[in-house]
Amino acid sequence: MPIENERKFVLLDNDGDLEAQLAKEPVARSVLRQAYLDASGVRIREIAKNGATRHVFTYKRPVDGQMVEIETEISAVDFERLWKLRRETLSKVRYSWNEGRFHWDVDFFKSDAGKTYFALAEVEMPEEDTVPPDVPPRLKQHVFGLAPFGDPRFTSKRLADQAHAERLLSDIRRSGRIE
Repeated sequence: MPIENERKFVLLDNDGDLEAQLAKEPVARSVLRQAYLDASGVRIREIAKNGATRHVFTYKRPVDGQMVEIETEISAVDFERLWKLRRETLSKVRYSWNEGRFHWDVDFFKSDAGKTYFALAEVEMPEEDTVPPDVPPRLKQHVFGLAPFGDPRFTSKRLADQAHAERLLSDIRRSGRIE
């Protein structure tokens, strides 16, 4: 069974400097359009990368304290059909790379106008790992802190709500920590 084992870090991308830095580095860049459907744990995703576009259907649910994630490719036609059933939607630009045993994604959640309103790094770890690795040097100066494990405030589904994400970031900045 495919188990997702990730930890999330809240990033501060002041004036877009981190995104601009990552755009210059040898990392993969993709643009995602994503929607959550009316069934729990079901999402669809359009991923544009290197001039090609893929469409993915995902079922993701916690089971016995672990996150089961099953993904399968779907056609563009089926994606557009399902898009009509969307609930929450989001757009984000993602930068990805492997570092040793770990896979890193940095997501810049975008408003309809294309402005970043929240930035989040995720490290995908081997299933047996429980402690996240050190943050890569390219991210260190931008990391505000580690999101609490399993905290629903930091799921992409919740961060799709721009007002929620902006309030969350404002609260974090005001308190000086992630509570």
